[in-house]
Amino acid sequence: MTYQDYEEARDVAMKQIGGAEIAVVLGSGLGDYAEEFEDVREIKYRDIPHFPVSTAPGHSGKLISGTKAGKRVLIMSGRMHMYEGIPLEQIAFPIRVLKLMGVKNLILTNAAGGVNASFRPGDLMLITDYINLTGRSPLTGPNEALFGPRFPDMSQAFSKELRQAALESAQEMNLEIRQGVYCWMSGPCYETPAEIRMIRLLGADAVGMSTVPDVMAAVHASIKTLGISCITNMAAGMLDQPITHQEVLEVGKKVQSSFRGLLDRVIEKL
Repeated sequence: MTYQDYEEARDVAMKQIGGAEIAVVLGSGLGDYAEEFEDVREIKYRDIPHFPVSTAPGHSGKLISGTKAGKRVLIMSGRMHMYEGIPLEQIAFPIRVLKLMGVKNLILTNAAGGVNASFRPGDLMLITDYINLTGRSPLTGPNEALFGPRFPDMSQAFSKELRQAALESAQEMNLEIRQGVYCWMSGPCYETPAEIRMIRLLGADAVGMSTVPDVMAAVHASIKTLGISCITNMAAGMLDQPITHQEVLEVGKKVQSSFRGLLDRVIEKL
């Protein structure tokens, strides 16, 4: 990818839906969040030059703009995953386009498996840090210095300021919210019980197949980032039952109301 590619994608998207300082990436189960916004405009990923197209179930593949609490917000309805066979450089592409569209604050949501034994399906977890067990990074290769430095600092990958806004929002809603470390695995297979035992020993509280590449690209581009996981299932070996994507989607739907309410309040505070 060249900087010109990012600019070309930016120009097409801006002409169709406009820019914003706030963006939200929707994970599994939150795909229709944009329906609650006003003055909604959208463009399909496939209509944006060089933009990768998501193929995972529950990810519609649209870049949407809308107004919430008097603020313009960009919404990625559908994200890309490494297990889809999409190169990590292309997974970082949308985040960099959002940067060029004016985004300064990014909210990343996902569905995740609970590793912490005190968690339960339906819990929401603020991500405090991440563990990358794929050994991969979207920043591998020549550095695009117009976005950020060769060696970006990840010691505060998730903004303390945005996490505080989320905690205050949850308190205002009387919503119990967890905090913990998210572990990124490549997928598409769910993890084995042995892998989950390893992940727990390493200090992870939740596990999933997304989000971390987005965080890397966002932090590299100096975008403040907030991560929120919906614990849609307990990870392998935690319960004596199989894990299915249908379960993930169903639990996501059950907590849609509280999840949306939390996002609404955080957006109001930004």
